[in-house]
Amino acid sequence: MAVTLVTSVASSSARFHLRSLSSSASPFSSSFIRFQLPSRVKLALAVTPLYHSSRGRAMAHTLAQATLGLTQANSIDHPKVTFAAKDVDVTEWKGDILAVGVTEKDMAKDVNSKFQNPILNKLDAHLGGLLADVSSEEDFSGKPGQSTVLRLPGLGSKRVGLIGLGKAASSPSAFQSLGEAVAAAAKASQASSVAVVLASSESNESKLTSASAIASGTVLGLFEDSRYKSESKKPSLKSVDIIGFGTGPEFEKKLKYAEDVSYGVIFGRELVNSPANVLTPAVLADEASNLASMYSDVMTANILNEEQCKELKMGSYLAVAAASANPPRFIHLVYKPSSGPVKTKLALVGKGLTFDSGGYNIKTGPGCLIELMKFDMGGSAAVLGAAKAIGQIKPPGVEVHFIVAACENMISGTGMRPGDVLTASNGKTIEVP
Repeated sequence: MAVTLVTSVASSSARFHLRSLSSSASPFSSSFIRFQLPSRVKLALAVTPLYHSSRGRAMAHTLAQATLGLTQANSIDHPKVTFAAKDVDVTEWKGDILAVGVTEKDMAKDVNSKFQNPILNKLDAHLGGLLADVSSEEDFSGKPGQSTVLRLPGLGSKRVGLIGLGKAASSPSAFQSLGEAVAAAAKASQASSVAVVLASSESNESKLTSASAIASGTVLGLFEDSRYKSESKKPSLKSVDIIGFGTGPEFEKKLKYAEDVSYGVIFGRELVNSPANVLTPAVLADEASNLASMYSDVMTANILNEEQCKELKMGSYLAVAAASANPPRFIHLVYKPSSGPVKTKLALVGKGLTFDSGGYNIKTGPGCLIELMKFDMGGSAAVLGAAKAIGQIKPPGVEVHFIVAACENMISGTGMRPGDVLTASNGKTIEVP
């Protein structure tokens, strides 16, 4: 509402009496309240309910934007890592870190304190027994979560890293953890080139999946959301060679697939990490439109504004957004392959509340986590992250619809109240609890 304050002061001592001059006024007119004082003091307060007009709504939005902290995300370039499948002698590989994934069984030694595992034994022989000695001193046993990076002379690589896989590495999640550990070691050492090898070789059936998981873990492990930090250190890792898993076009295709999916995950993480004063419903819609522009050969976007949603009678959706100065946006992205028949149609729907205060049932008390309610659009982040990955991969034969009803659930005089009855676009009525 707009407030006009008019004062005329001629005396410093007065008693205030409140009198309403508009008891029968229309709810769409201005209310006028006079503070009538004895002596020569006059103070008048005019209150205009701006939310009753579209112009007022726009003005309120402008005022709200002016108080949002003036925060803008820093532009960052994600490190682009090149993955390659190679079959080379690990003792001759040249680069910054040779990372070896080892199980607890691989760390077993004979009576002469020599590794029984062939690859570790070979590396240790080139290092004059230092690998066995140092791993014992570091108390490294191959348990999950353990890692150590050693700078030892005698190999083509500058450093050797041992990364624990536990009793056995038998699942994609274990190999993704290996990739994340490789990324952590690379960041700590500011390495630009890394090779990954397993002390115990994988079966041919699982090599593709395992290598893909390592690549995915490496990309995700390098990611650090520093858009809102004044200073950040950019990882220097540029290339990762995956040794002993196989080679060929099929292998390279699988690694590229893992990269595309990982960058879709990163996009989703950036969305869900963005504060609500930056990622408004309109900004989320802009991100969706940017995806459609980026992959315009296979993707289109249809963004509905508030008036268009009213025409479609989306009463329940608009009621959630009614209290916010940031208007809602209904997002509909469509992926269609550029050629070939469509055999399957899918729809992914993600919750898009960029902030959820709880409305008049405001989230209060211990454990309410209202300070984390920017995460209430996590569903939409997952959906748009999937859209980015699919736009990059371009799978044939499938049409995918990505749907997000973006809005904020806030508190104001225009907001829905407990007990209100809303009408959805399908005609169903809903009583607000």
